[in-house]
Amino acid sequence: MKTILLTICILGASSAFGQATNVLSATPQVYSFESHPEHASRQSLAPMQSLNGNEELVYAQGERPLWEVATAVHEVPLGDSARALRQEHETLKRAAKRWQNQ
Repeated sequence: MKTILLTICILGASSAFGQATNVLSATPQVYSFESHPEHASRQSLAPMQSLNGNEELVYAQGERPLWEVATAVHEVPLGDSARALRQEHETLKRAAKRWQNQ
């Protein structure tokens, strides 16, 4: 009984709300866009400014291969690091007493 009364109240409230709002009106909405006439007009360029502070200009031509300028990176192989961890694990001090649940 309570659920039926609750559903009737909800349906009645939603229909009353639907009738109260004016969703479909006969007056059309006219969109007006702002105009900015100076946005795309021609202007002179700003004077050049240095971003790094000094007035020194450095440039180069051509390309150099990577092997001439890159530093060699020494990576430890995965097998070597695993062996080192295994040796470290074997040499660690073990506990003197062991606990076993029986």
